[in-house]
Amino acid sequence: MSIKKNTTSLSLKNLKADGKKFSCITSYDATFAKLASDAGIDVLLVGDSLGMVLQGKSSTLPVLMDDMIYHTQCVSRGAEGVLVMADMPFNSLNSVESALLNASLLMQAGAHIVKVEGGEWLDEYIQAFSERGIPVCAHLGLTPQSVNKLGGYRVQGKETEKANLMISTAKNLVDAGADMILLECVPTPLAQKITEKVNVPVIGIGAGNVTDGQVLVMHDLLGISGGHKPKFVKNFMAESSSILDAFIQYNDDVKSGDFPSSDFSFS
Repeated sequence: MSIKKNTTSLSLKNLKADGKKFSCITSYDATFAKLASDAGIDVLLVGDSLGMVLQGKSSTLPVLMDDMIYHTQCVSRGAEGVLVMADMPFNSLNSVESALLNASLLMQAGAHIVKVEGGEWLDEYIQAFSERGIPVCAHLGLTPQSVNKLGGYRVQGKETEKANLMISTAKNLVDAGADMILLECVPTPLAQKITEKVNVPVIGIGAGNVTDGQVLVMHDLLGISGGHKPKFVKNFMAESSSILDAFIQYNDDVKSGDFPSSDFSFS
């Protein structure tokens, strides 16, 4: 039996260079982190989505740094050979100094990379993180922490001007030191342009199958989320006999490019 090599931001970059895809799901505890690791998932995102799927809140905004630290510790104990990415929650980027402290706490809790939501203004934060050895993923498109500013959970980058801004923002943040880009709810053609124009891995959710990797919220993937079901969500548990099998099917479909099909994407 071959031993799975540890996934790192560098190994994901090498996969991109080789034209190979990778898989990512959210995770919040040790048990599911171990199952995902056994299924071959490459990246576990300790998402602030825990505010909604675990805490029953209406958005990600109430999630605290203490929540993120705790769940990152739990996931890191169960994760084996996977890259653990942790969200920087709302209000954790008030200044470069406070952001560095918060990011350091997540790294000390077991994260290998932190994820930040925003736009061009992230430039100085990403540069500071990079200079201090903290890998960072920049989350663009639909950024849930800005839901009140965006006016709801809507597809982003449909207009030419906004699409061009997202492309330039992605390139500038990579130049500032971003190790990864995450695109949420953007048209597939725009996601393809960004993926081709940056030399770091791009993860998509609701961005078509043209990105280097895919992510889904675990509860959505297992069909146990309540309320509105976004277009990009597929229930992999529907045709699986176990949670492990659902994770394996998701992993296989992502890496083959079968998921997401156009039925789960925005044109």
